[in-house]
Amino acid sequence: MNVLLVVLLVLPLLGAAALLVPGPLGAVAVRFGLAVSGVVFAVAVAVASAFDYSAAGRVQGTVDLAWIPWLGVRFHVGIDGISLPLVVLTALLTLLCLVYLAGHRPPRVRELVFALLVLELGMIGTFLALDLLLFFVFFEVVLIPMYFVIAVWGGEGRRRAAYKFILYTLLGSAVLLVGLLYVWAQTGTLDMVRLAAEHPMSRTAQILAFVAIGLGLAVKTPMWPLHTWLPDAHTEAPTVGSVLLAGVLLKMGTYGFARVAIPILPEGAAAVAPWLGALAVVGIVYGALACLAQRDLKRLIAYSSVGHMGFVLLGFATLTPVGINAALFGNVAHGLITGLLFFLVGALKERHGTSDLDQLGSGLLGRLPYVGSLLTFACVASLGLPGLAGFWGEMLALQGAYEPAAGLPRGLFVTFMVIGGLGAVLTAAYFLVMLSRLTHGPWGGPGPTLHDATRVELTAWVPLVVLILVFGLWPSALLRLTTPAVHALLGVP
Repeated sequence: MNVLLVVLLVLPLLGAAALLVPGPLGAVAVRFGLAVSGVVFAVAVAVASAFDYSAAGRVQGTVDLAWIPWLGVRFHVGIDGISLPLVVLTALLTLLCLVYLAGHRPPRVRELVFALLVLELGMIGTFLALDLLLFFVFFEVVLIPMYFVIAVWGGEGRRRAAYKFILYTLLGSAVLLVGLLYVWAQTGTLDMVRLAAEHPMSRTAQILAFVAIGLGLAVKTPMWPLHTWLPDAHTEAPTVGSVLLAGVLLKMGTYGFARVAIPILPEGAAAVAPWLGALAVVGIVYGALACLAQRDLKRLIAYSSVGHMGFVLLGFATLTPVGINAALFGNVAHGLITGLLFFLVGALKERHGTSDLDQLGSGLLGRLPYVGSLLTFACVASLGLPGLAGFWGEMLALQGAYEPAAGLPRGLFVTFMVIGGLGAVLTAAYFLVMLSRLTHGPWGGPGPTLHDATRVELTAWVPLVVLILVFGLWPSALLRLTTPAVHALLGVP
């Protein structure tokens, strides 16, 4: 399996490099990118097939080579039950974005495909890295291509949104780097596996490091009140940019809590957990209330991500197997559901020239039955309807808050549970209000020139629908993979 992990990183790198060479690839850039991402997805599936599920809590397929010997930095990668679902999710969403591009020819498509392949390299590398500096390098690789995806192929306010995105994320990265270097200075090692096993830092040092690392990760998550770059970025980004931003990039922040902050700094996590839980539930309620006030569909979905990431952070804050499983499940569910939502909103904006709810009109189910039906499905999945993937992350996060880890104030976390439950009700409210305005009633939009979903679009959307159903009806398909890894993370026998 170790060869396959290297191939996962080499393929998008070589594909992106090939697009830099002047030649005939420019004329077939989308097909070339589709072929590269298709092979990457096939390799990710091969990794999942070769994975030893009986030992999901152990890092497998390890590659550990000297990279910068005089600094003690190593090219150290591997995969376990926490990272495997996110690697497959990344490969799948990148492939579906290129499938979508096959039916939509944007300007400067060669450069766009190049940016998407570099994004794929950075995202997969982040989920595979087992060296702190290597993790940081991959974590940062995604920023520049995403900046250009927003700034070049975005909407009218793309430049301002791109500047805001890069400014916030770079500031967050600077704080994250300080925290990682502090861990290195305290321990003399960057090996994430060793640090998670030995916990060599004092409690005070762990708290300081957790605050710095947590703030850096919180910007990328994004956690309230560090979220303000997200609505602008989503509103202005092209469809494929929004899909990858919501579907994968936000997960890089939450993944950092599971891979770095909590296992390496457990005492720091326990000290900061009540604050993390408080900010999480504020984000849940704030995101829902902000959604109720939105008139732009893309902005509404963006604010919904703030609320959904609040449930993920609440799960982490409980420091229990149930809560952290909820966070990991919520990560994957949000990637599938919100990825589908942004695909559908992008299709509506392309057909109408706007994502403003007042201008989109009503009666979408009557005029565009496939698009309207899939939008309804994605919305009810996002509001947490039982039987769909969105339900389990929220429900388990609230259950984890009811019984937090020993040493955490149970009364406070029960309060968090109640507030989170209120946020779930508000989530249902804003999605149902939006659907009642957009999908039902008499048609109030443009004339008969609109067309329903195309074959290319359905090819990009249907796999997400299937997975939302599979994980909703059969959550153990994912939980049996993450549970051993969570137990190993928390040191639970």
